[in-house]
Amino acid sequence: MAGILLRSLHNLESSPNEPTATWTVPLNDGNHVVEFEHGTATGRRVVKIDGNDIVHRDWMFRLVGDEIFTFNNTKFVIRVDPMPGLKYSYALWVNGKSYKQFVQSQSKILETWLAKVGDEEYRIVLDKQAHSVCVNGQEVEVENEFMDGGAEILFSVGDLPAAIRSYSSNQKEIGIAYALYIDDVEIQQEALMES
Repeated sequence: MAGILLRSLHNLESSPNEPTATWTVPLNDGNHVVEFEHGTATGRRVVKIDGNDIVHRDWMFRLVGDEIFTFNNTKFVIRVDPMPGLKYSYALWVNGKSYKQFVQSQSKILETWLAKVGDEEYRIVLDKQAHSVCVNGQEVEVENEFMDGGAEILFSVGDLPAAIRSYSSNQKEIGIAYALYIDDVEIQQEALMES
């Protein structure tokens, strides 16, 4: 009897495997897509990051409240709040900041480039606070050198030499500017997602 009730409640809910809310979160190893499925009849909650299940609860008596989880040493909270008319609002908090605040703070500490080398695509992310570089989500070994008017971080992308050069932009609101070179060819920067 309980199984029949659960199946009929699942049928009442929105189409299965279709997220109720989706956010793109920029972390130091690249952007990650957070999807949240919320069954408003059963309380079912599924959290996926980049398509992989992080949280999966089929039956909950509590339809509102926080769903807390960790990914890549980052704390996430999805807040489910009631709204008039048996509807719900969904808000994402990352490391104690609202989604919008987190994205804004990440845009100040991360520089991101997409590069195609041969047939391979690479995503290069510089964490300006940690002075670390990730290539396709993996931190790589770097060498730091000073040069006239700035500094450069040396590493490899595939089999090619790469350098992130930092220099003064001569603009107070911008401060230090960064440029990526792979095999002495400058790569254009990718903008972080704004919401």
